Formats: sequence, structure tokens, C-alpha cells
Amino acid sequence: MAYITLTKDNFAQEVLRSEQTVLVDFWASWCGPCMALAPTIDEIAQEQNQVKVGKVNVDEEPELARQYRIMSIPTLMVFRGGEPVRREVGGKSKGEILEMVGLDPAHAK
Repeated sequence: MAYITLTKDNFAQEVLRSEQTVLVDFWASWCGPCMALAPTIDEIAQEQNQVKVGKVNVDEEPELARQYRIMSIPTLMVFRGGEPVRREVGGKSKGEILEMVGLDPAHAK
């Protein structure tokens, strides 16, 4: 499954009301580390059906960035049951991201 572009209009439905664990990537097009992380996020979105993956462009969605106190990007947040349960700032490996969302990198596909 591809990632979902998250906006203030669909965030509640796609993230807060989701039955699945949701990985949210807060990013911007001018951010070098965000662009470096993007292929990894895209790969996880394609491979993992246990986790929903969404992206928030902080330039286009400043309200969401403010609401979740995004001070640095990339910021990855994990939501379960509509609540943020984990937050990491900066580039991460695929294995680190899979661990964040509760998947074993050695057995994930």
C-alpha cells in the first residue's frame, strides 16, 4: 500500500480513528534529511500492511505541525488508538523505523 498524504481535513479519520498503528512522517520538500528518508518511508508503506503510513508536509499543514509541536524535521510519530505513543527526530534506518512501530525488522515483510 502507498503512503497517505495527510492534511488537517483527513488527519482525524486516517490517524486518530485508525484501527491500525499509524506511522506519520512530518517533512518538507526543502529538507535534505527528509528527502534522504523518503525512499525508506515509501518502501515501508509498500511492504507493510500491518502499519498505515502517512506523510504531513509541514509547509502545507502548519496547523498539524503546531498541534504536534514539530520543531525539527524529519519527525516520525507513531500513533496507536488515536494517541501518539512514540516520537523520533532525524534520519532513521529501516530497521529502527520498523522497531518504532512494533515490528521485528528481522521478520518484517
